[in-house]
Amino acid sequence: MKHDIVLAGVGGQGILTIAAIIGEAALRQGLHVKQSEVHGMAQRGGAVLAHLRLNSEPIHSDLIAPGSAAIVLAVEPMEALRQAESLSPQGVILTNARPVRNVSDYPELDEVLAALRAFPRNLVIDAEQMAQDAGNARAMNMVMLGAVSPFLDFPDESLTTVIRDAFARKGPDVVAVNLKAFAAGREAALAVKR
Repeated sequence: MKHDIVLAGVGGQGILTIAAIIGEAALRQGLHVKQSEVHGMAQRGGAVLAHLRLNSEPIHSDLIAPGSAAIVLAVEPMEALRQAESLSPQGVILTNARPVRNVSDYPELDEVLAALRAFPRNLVIDAEQMAQDAGNARAMNMVMLGAVSPFLDFPDESLTTVIRDAFARKGPDVVAVNLKAFAAGREAALAVKR
């Protein structure tokens, strides 16, 4: 098993939480894991980029070569488009549709979304609305984690167990909202997994 995942977004959107949960679940599955350092500003508003590599064999580099990522997972559409060159021809691009307009010359959203939807395998969802429907818009990153889950070939319970562990100290209501958000994202992604 091998998965090279590029994660992109804006500081404060939960990219590191997504990477940590996937990485922990992979370790519990007995896989080797390497994650690059986060590039960009991890403060709210700055671009964040991480490479996450999972493999049943030892991994020698934490960086993913352009054109070789199996998955680009983004929580912001322009950041997804910026990282599209990382995607392999067979890869899938998954993104939240809602922008973070952190620059004055942010491109027209319709054009960004059209460019993302032009990829043969893509999922563009309103993860914030789905998270709000699950009980809290801040669980948007768990919607996106759910969206990537069908492409990871992990048993569902491996990710949901790590989600429970990660949010347990915040109480059962927070755990329940995050699990519901995860399930919503997973359901949306099952339609594009082929």
